[in-house]
Amino acid sequence: MSTPLALDGKVAVILGGTGGIGQATARRLAEHGAAVVLTSRSKLDEAASLAAALPAISNPAGHAGMLAAVEDTPSLVALAAAVQARYGRADILVNTAGFTQPIAHANLDALTDDFIDRMFEVNWRGQFAAIRSFAPLLRANNDGLVVNISSIAGSTGTGSNIAYCAAKAGLDVMAMSLGRALAPAIRVLNVSPGVVQTDFVAGRDQAFNDKTAATTPLKRVGQPDDIADAVMACAVSLRFSTGTTLVVDGGRRLG
Repeated sequence: MSTPLALDGKVAVILGGTGGIGQATARRLAEHGAAVVLTSRSKLDEAASLAAALPAISNPAGHAGMLAAVEDTPSLVALAAAVQARYGRADILVNTAGFTQPIAHANLDALTDDFIDRMFEVNWRGQFAAIRSFAPLLRANNDGLVVNISSIAGSTGTGSNIAYCAAKAGLDVMAMSLGRALAPAIRVLNVSPGVVQTDFVAGRDQAFNDKTAATTPLKRVGQPDDIADAVMACAVSLRFSTGTTLVVDGGRRLG
């Protein structure tokens, strides 16, 4: 008889699942038995194709691609309803969706009101709205988990722009607050990367990554799998943790 996988029977929803960190996290959770729902803002075919390529699982409902936009609360409510209709449950919510744009911290004029509002809409309000939408499902099994992808920018104040740093700091505080408010039925954890080798930040090429790696204690930038491993640890190993942030940055914040 084969040994049951750690996440057999669990359902994981990954907002922003078509991005680099989202895809890596989906593979890791599926490898351990979870049914995974990958979301995209507008590319249902891409989300469905990525879901179809994930490792096979025992759940007859399989993996799925669905549409949702974190800035559009009705789409998040609809997503929760669709997940409930297909699976009857949701156990893990991973918030990887977000965006940023490089703006020098001294360039105050470029940080317009509209830009700041958009940053918080997508990088803070949307994550809260997703948690609010999925809380009933996550609470139902008395063992729910939320993992938000934060950033060391929230604690170092160094990042693509000041509004992004502030939004990520707010995300860390949200984890603390909701860790209290949703316990014991739902644990809330943040994974806080440094530089990760994806196309998330426009204009960061291999030369930037090499320069960053040289100044990082572990002498490399993060890979999506590093972040996926941390999410997996939140789900399986760190079961006595909630309301806190796990830093996965190769020591970059020490510099």
